[in-house]
Amino acid sequence: MKFKLFKIDGTSNGEMDIKEFPNLDDGKGVDALRQAIIAVHANKRQGNASTKVRSEVRGSGKKIFRQKGLGVGRAGDKKAVQRRGGGVSFGPKPRSYSQKLNKKIKHLAMERALVDQANAEKISLIEDWTVAEPKTKLFKNLIGSLAPQSKKVLAIGDSFDDNFALAARNLPTARLSRAQDLSPLDIVQSDQIVLSLKGMDILIAKFGVEVSKK
Repeated sequence: MKFKLFKIDGTSNGEMDIKEFPNLDDGKGVDALRQAIIAVHANKRQGNASTKVRSEVRGSGKKIFRQKGLGVGRAGDKKAVQRRGGGVSFGPKPRSYSQKLNKKIKHLAMERALVDQANAEKISLIEDWTVAEPKTKLFKNLIGSLAPQSKKVLAIGDSFDDNFALAARNLPTARLSRAQDLSPLDIVQSDQIVLSLKGMDILIAKFGVEVSKK
């Protein structure tokens, strides 16, 4: 797979062929990607919503009024589920929504996400992420050269120095991610993905493949 390559200042440096980049048949891994994205969202849920059943509502258990003679429907105590302030039938209780995916599903989902973005020509490479000073303007100019039309740029590297992190933190159209912490959701939510060469090495190494570049 060939990708556009940029120098550290954002100028073009031709193309680079990454032969070890994932390659999947059409349709393979789509369901795995779907499961992975659902799992990410589910694992973020707190699951602390709670309601009280009739026995947990505080108050008297005395019958509201006598059974017969008033010309109204029969009623028990005020904690009944049909009454305002009473208990709740089948309401939510604290629970865990977390989902666990095995390693093969995670790898397949990551491959599918990367292949889809690569086929859409939304992935490019940069030699390294660096700025001379911790100024947002410098990072904004760099991103403007790499992805001028994108509103959600994902900058991926092996690590980021303090100057670069400070320069990038106030730009709402771009965010940083280490390759070792990347998830399929990060990939599919981005308009443009720019990886450093070291970041690409780490990403490919996730799939147990050594990288050779030409």
